[in-house]
Amino acid sequence: MICRMWRGWTTRANADAYEKYLEKELFPRLHRELSQRGYRGYHLLRLLRDQEAEFVTMVWFDSLLAVRAFAGDDYQTPVISATARDLLSRYQEHCDHFELIGSQWITSGQTRLNL
Repeated sequence: MICRMWRGWTTRANADAYEKYLEKELFPRLHRELSQRGYRGYHLLRLLRDQEAEFVTMVWFDSLLAVRAFAGDDYQTPVISATARDLLSRYQEHCDHFELIGSQWITSGQTRLNL
């Protein structure tokens, strides 16, 4: 399992709109278009700072081959839509690709994380 990790920053004023774009448009489109080609889901992190919001996207794929099917041969270059470019104030110019080598998620009793 490969995690495609990338960072982007917005102004605080654009943070909610960017989050909504990712969760309502981009990630559902990835699910529809790439689930049969190795896309397995995402995690999204957000950190508000004084003047900006930092977003970390972790997009999960079966393999680097599946990443290349999504991003092309230059798979370390981020794929950024026009909508995202309009909302971002700056962004990391490359994506990192980590191999998942361990994982644990602990829940207790009836506790659930609903995001």
